[in-house]
Amino acid sequence: MLAMGESALVEKIRKCFASDTPLLPALHDAAMLLYRQYLIVGGMTENYVNIQLAINGYTTYYWESPRGAEIDFVIQRNNRLIPIEVKSADNTKAKSLKVYMETYQPDYAIKLSAKNFGFEDGKKTVPLYAAFCI
Repeated sequence: MLAMGESALVEKIRKCFASDTPLLPALHDAAMLLYRQYLIVGGMTENYVNIQLAINGYTTYYWESPRGAEIDFVIQRNNRLIPIEVKSADNTKAKSLKVYMETYQPDYAIKLSAKNFGFEDGKKTVPLYAAFCI
């Protein structure tokens, strides 16, 4: 839940554990529902991006480091590998993208999210609705 940016909910759960143990099953069910919703939305968003990349002729690859960092897609453009990270939630921090960039030093990376177009620290930000532009 912390990874999903739900720190306030975690604090509420911690307080309830101490004061009202019968609420534990209800809080667990609520947390699992939020987690499932996050997985469904994230998976659908990644699928949408994968389709847009395929339409544009890219073969998509996945990258994972030995320590568990993951990149959603890696494409080849002009003999260069370009990592692409997809963020469907409000939290758009991309720790895995940072690891990839430090390790392989690509020319640039692409981060798709709800945010507007931008370029900072070697990362091109592209709004999800514009995935077809890649």
